[in-house]
Amino acid sequence: MTVGIFELAIVILIAAALGVAAKLLRQPIILAYLGAGLLIGALGFTRLLGEETFHIFSNLGVMFLLFLVGMQLNYASLRLVGKASVLVGLGQIVFTSLIGYGIAIALGFIPLHAVYIAVALTLSSTIIIVKLLSDKKDLNSLYGKISVGFLLVQDFVAILFLIFLAGLEVKGGISPLLNTSLTIVKGIALFAIMFWLGHKILPKIFDQLARSEELLFLISLAWLFMVAAVVSKLGFSVEIAGFLAGLALANSSERFQISSRVSSLRDFFILIFFVILGSSVSVSVMSGLILPVIIFSLFVLIGNPLIVLIIMGIMGYRKRTSFFAGVTVAQISEFSLILAAMGLKVGHLNELIVALISAVGIITIGLSTYLIVYADKIYKKISPLLFVFEKKNVSEVDIPADGFQKSIVLIGCHRTGESIAASLPKEDVLIVDFDPDVLVRMKKRGYATLYGDARDREIFEVSGMVVARLVISTSPDLEDNLTLLEELKIISPRPKVVVRAETEEEAKILYEAGADYVLLPHFTSGQYFGKTIAVDPQMGILDELKNHDLELLGKEK
Repeated sequence: MTVGIFELAIVILIAAALGVAAKLLRQPIILAYLGAGLLIGALGFTRLLGEETFHIFSNLGVMFLLFLVGMQLNYASLRLVGKASVLVGLGQIVFTSLIGYGIAIALGFIPLHAVYIAVALTLSSTIIIVKLLSDKKDLNSLYGKISVGFLLVQDFVAILFLIFLAGLEVKGGISPLLNTSLTIVKGIALFAIMFWLGHKILPKIFDQLARSEELLFLISLAWLFMVAAVVSKLGFSVEIAGFLAGLALANSSERFQISSRVSSLRDFFILIFFVILGSSVSVSVMSGLILPVIIFSLFVLIGNPLIVLIIMGIMGYRKRTSFFAGVTVAQISEFSLILAAMGLKVGHLNELIVALISAVGIITIGLSTYLIVYADKIYKKISPLLFVFEKKNVSEVDIPADGFQKSIVLIGCHRTGESIAASLPKEDVLIVDFDPDVLVRMKKRGYATLYGDARDREIFEVSGMVVARLVISTSPDLEDNLTLLEELKIISPRPKVVVRAETEEEAKILYEAGADYVLLPHFTSGQYFGKTIAVDPQMGILDELKNHDLELLGKEK
């Protein structure tokens, strides 16, 4: 019997109501989905989720999720992951799984269950972390790039594990070992074919279809379901098919268009997957798992960040970079929940272990969100204790022997900052930014550069602000700029301070905090342009402005 509209309506309404609560509490929407499942299970409505159609929806949700993950792994991003991300990612996977396995065995779990638990504790959520880093505007920071890099490494390992699990489903009397070997061979062949198609054939086809968004969306779905049909005939799940289909489109310039269209479908269908998973966690089942849930949750929340801190400290990164990167692994991933569901499907796990992993997921995803959001404040409190995770000679900071002695310190050199720097004498300017790509670009142009941001107290010591006559911050973050103004109060004589605001209300707050001038980009540029054209009724000034801008643009090449 197919699912009815009434049953589907109940599930969606409960998830939507909890989604509003999650938004108010600044929690990821995934917790609302799991919470909906918990509530449905607690109310005894699990029969609503027993329909076959719900399970088809659930599989489609995971397929769409992995389709989008596959499209993130384009060849350019793989090259940019870099040595640091690979080493941190693999090191964290090895140490977390070994320690997690040891804890699980010590708590009395059998080896097979301990392996699944260890792998689940190892993986962190790329989707949640990217969203939180984007909200904090830290996605392009050094720690942000390293974090996204090692999360991609984790995702790739998770996909390999899923392929391995697919080979353990014994079919047609074939032995598990032979079936696993054949599955690995087929998996390697499929990866090679998808890479070849994605590099040679599909980009050309999709470039021709990009003129029509509706047709591009339809063809993308047709490609996804065609790959799912073919791959399922070869013995793989539709989830693996989704990843392979996405991987083939990862090199297409239209991948962002496709992702934006498909993400809505993913959100709808993945809702069902997490609701079904959440419904499997019943109070009666969890009553005997309270201690293991607490221990595993603490290990993920504290142990995982410590492992990353140690690895990055050994590699020569500053304690601040290591701390912020470490906080991003303080939760388990949606992949952990998918692996648990797959383990249940192939008969390796029982509902008790799935409930355990789900409970750890709910706790760690919820608490780690707050850890990431308030990481700056936490770091300020514990920074003195983190010196053991930092070498004396860190690899990030390149400081002259006599220190920086620049008269102008420019914090932030993206669009606004780059325009300001273009009009200043290079020999007088020190550029401070947390985006390593920006620093490389500006260093090539002849500017002195320093990695850091306005929230880092150590930057005040090494940047030479005590001798600067002007400090400019183009950061749009109000908290950053208030911190900067507070720190500069202790310098005597204090340099002139220019900061940036996004709204007029923020500008008033910054003036009250002691700013000498507040940049309001839309306000300042509008005022300047209005006054400029007002004195020239013939509008000849436009040609002068145009020639001046073209000259500056030419210099920036």
